[in-house]
Amino acid sequence: MHPVLISILLLLCSNIFMTFAWYAHLKELNHKPWLIAALLSWGIALFEYLLQVPANRIGYTVLSVGQLKIIQEVITLTVFVPFAVLYLKEPLKLDYLWAGLCLLGAVYFMFREKL
Repeated sequence: MHPVLISILLLLCSNIFMTFAWYAHLKELNHKPWLIAALLSWGIALFEYLLQVPANRIGYTVLSVGQLKIIQEVITLTVFVPFAVLYLKEPLKLDYLWAGLCLLGAVYFMFREKL
């Protein structure tokens, strides 16, 4: 499998853990002290890092660090929007579309030398 594809798949999985670590406590632990939420989030984030670190190392063999970062941002928005709408019951807003379009511009500028 190509290193870019491996990196993207690992970053996608790590981002799912990251999104839960960063935001699920807002719904599930909002009645608990913030310290409990932080400790639980750190525990979840461990799994994020176990996937994210190898993803970046593998990706860095063929991509620049800037390209890896933009891929991560696209994945973040791709994971976050369904999470916010389906799990946190936030309204779906056009702002997500505009943010996605801005990210597409960032993808273009970071990858234009390869186009």
